[in-house]
Amino acid sequence: MDRVVDEVEDTGRAVLGRTLKFLRENAGKTLGQLADECGYDKSYLSRLESGERLSKMAVMEDLDSYYGCGDLLVRHWKVARYDAFKDKYKRYMALEATARLLRVYTPSVPGLLQTEEFAREVLSGPQATIGNAEEIEEQVAARMGRQLVLRKESPLEVRFIIDESALRRPSASAETWKGQLSRIETAAQAPNVVVQVLPFSAGVHHLVGKGSLTLLWQQDGSAVAYAEGHSFGQLMDDPDDVLHHRLSYDRLRDLALSPSDSLAFIRDVLEEHGS
Repeated sequence: MDRVVDEVEDTGRAVLGRTLKFLRENAGKTLGQLADECGYDKSYLSRLESGERLSKMAVMEDLDSYYGCGDLLVRHWKVARYDAFKDKYKRYMALEATARLLRVYTPSVPGLLQTEEFAREVLSGPQATIGNAEEIEEQVAARMGRQLVLRKESPLEVRFIIDESALRRPSASAETWKGQLSRIETAAQAPNVVVQVLPFSAGVHHLVGKGSLTLLWQQDGSAVAYAEGHSFGQLMDDPDDVLHHRLSYDRLRDLALSPSDSLAFIRDVLEEHGS
């Protein structure tokens, strides 16, 4: 009688955990010794190895250096971070990671430009509890990992159209908000980034109340559109749908301030906040 064995696909986090354990044991180290030599808590390292936690990328960089294994752990971490996203977002995240051009309209601060402190505040919200604090930290780490697309060797060419309301609604912490505004100001001056502000004076437009819109182009010229609201996310690859949303995005771009005027606007808001 043949035995049927159900194969369970490994998660990226499980693979990363096994790699961490292998490297430690191959180096002849106990968890306690590793903790003493690297400065990380023993229980924290244990949970990384068991796949229960997802660290910040900086932790993997430290351990790569410790073990002398190049960027092995960082590469595994880049795969493992997708486990922090819900399944319906994973395909979009994979496309974003390989995209060549990105066009974003958002009524809030875009995730690709958020500071770690601001992202933590946004992701926590009123639903935060002691029980899900670790989950929030993993989501923050994954969001910070997304921003690698802006700094890779062939960086993503991206244009953000940010609604003025996103710049007028500060975070709970004045220091966090100042840091966030400064982050947007800095990003707006990067050679691969264009930031435009959609001012209140533009009036009501066709995406008011409908959430954000993102357009992505791959190296081969293929494109997708992604629309996201409070409780939905829809990825569209039909050429007619993509064209429709591209024209929608172009109309918003025409209503927005120019990049230079937008930078001046952001600096004015930052100055107002600092005064």
